[in-house]
Amino acid sequence: MIDLQISHDTAPTLFCFGYGFSARATAALARTQGWHIAATARDAEKVAALRAEGVAAYQWPVNDLANVLPMGAHVLISAPPGEAGDPVLARYGKSLVALRERVAWVGYLSTTAVYGDRNGGEVDETSELRPASERGKRRVMAEREWLALSEQGLPVHVFRLAGIYGPGRGPFEKVRKGTAQRIIKEGQVFGRIHAEDIANTVMQSIRHPNPGAAYNVTDDLTCPPEEVIGHAAELLGQPLPPAVKFEEAEMSAMARTFYGENKRVLNGRIKRELAVELIYPTYREGLAAILAAQE
Repeated sequence: MIDLQISHDTAPTLFCFGYGFSARATAALARTQGWHIAATARDAEKVAALRAEGVAAYQWPVNDLANVLPMGAHVLISAPPGEAGDPVLARYGKSLVALRERVAWVGYLSTTAVYGDRNGGEVDETSELRPASERGKRRVMAEREWLALSEQGLPVHVFRLAGIYGPGRGPFEKVRKGTAQRIIKEGQVFGRIHAEDIANTVMQSIRHPNPGAAYNVTDDLTCPPEEVIGHAAELLGQPLPPAVKFEEAEMSAMARTFYGENKRVLNGRIKRELAVELIYPTYREGLAAILAAQE
C-alpha cells in the first residue's frame, strides 16, 4: 500500500520524476511560492532523506501512479534516457495520457546536444536536430516520443538545457585545489545556464503554457570554456590555471564528447514567449553569486 503524502489543499503540486540538480533547484523555487513538492528516488535511503526535507517522496518505480498524482499536478521529468530509452516514458507514458485530465503541465528537461555540431554557428528552436553524440541521439528520440504524447492531449513542454552550473557545481573547487586547466581548442565555445535560471524558466512556462513547445535554456554569453576558468581564478585571487591544448588534455571520454560540438544557442524564445528575465545573464554574475554565498 502506498503511503499517500501529498496534501490535497489548494496549493499546486510539482511532481518530479528524478530529483537531481535542476529538479531540486526548480522545486526550491516552487516551494517559495507555496507549492507542494513530490519526487521519485531509486533507493529507500534517498526517499527517507527527501521526506525529511518535506518532499512527498516515492521509491522508483511507483506501482500505481493514479494513487500519488493529485488533480492539477505539474510533472517535471529530469531523468536522462539510457540505452533502452527514456525510463519514465517507457513506464508511465501511457499512464500519464490516461490521467491527462488531472495533469496541468508536463516539462521534459533535455539538452542542447540535440543540435549537434554547427562549427560555431547559431541555432534556435527552429533549427534541424542533428545530434552528433550518442547522448544527443537518445535525447532527440526522447523529445520526439514525449512530444508525440502532446498530440494525445498531454501538455508536454521541452527544455533544451545548456551546460548547467550553480552552487556546488562550478569551477571554484578545481581552482582552489590547483587542478583546474584552461583547455584550449581554437574556435570552441559553449553555452551555460545557472540552475536558478532553469528553475525560473520552468516556472514561467507553467504560468504561460504552450503544449508542444520546445525552449532553449541558455544564458546570453556563449564563450570559450577557458574564459570561465580564468575568471573563476581571478575571483578567487588565484593564479591563472595553466593552458593545455585540447589534444594533450587529460579528460574523461564524456568530457571529450562535449568538445565535439561547437555552436551558439540562441535564447530569444524564452524571453519573447515566457517573459523570462535571466537572473544571471552571463557566467560573470552567476559565479559572483556562488562565491558570495560561500563567504
